[in-house]
Amino acid sequence: MPLNKYAPQVATHRRTQNAILDATKQLIATTGLKKMSMIEIADVSEVSRATLYNHYRDKDSVIRSLCESEMQRLVEIAQAAPDATSALEQISLEVSADKALAAMRRQDPDSLTIALAAQSDTLWKAFSIAMGHLLGKEKSELATRWLIGQALHPITPAQSRAQAEAITSIANL
Repeated sequence: MPLNKYAPQVATHRRTQNAILDATKQLIATTGLKKMSMIEIADVSEVSRATLYNHYRDKDSVIRSLCESEMQRLVEIAQAAPDATSALEQISLEVSADKALAAMRRQDPDSLTIALAAQSDTLWKAFSIAMGHLLGKEKSELATRWLIGQALHPITPAQSRAQAEAITSIANL
């Protein structure tokens, strides 16, 4: 029996899930988190409502999955960077330029603030651990707070580089 017997189904599942998450991020950027509905997510992702509900039980579960996906994407960016300074700079650029975060700052600031303040959440803990592997525990806490600040108040690319350099050059906190 071949090991990858289910590979086509897994690939289809991933493509569908990615389409749903991409559509959700697009809708947050254009419609806003609170105004977005499951029907709109299905329509923009070009999947049936039944397929959407086979993947996610409600809008909150879609949002949670999107957050997990975005955190994983940022960790992968950091892991692919040639050094810690470049990793922080790249994550900073992504956070500061994110259109969904920009829309949330304008349309859903309360939801954004609640999400960013939930640092005891397992998602933030996982991100902190990943940053710890990159920078060490003390610097990772500082870097995580710095990045959270950018979700609320984005910075320029020049500021991203200079501040990333400052964080990684700190010997010991």
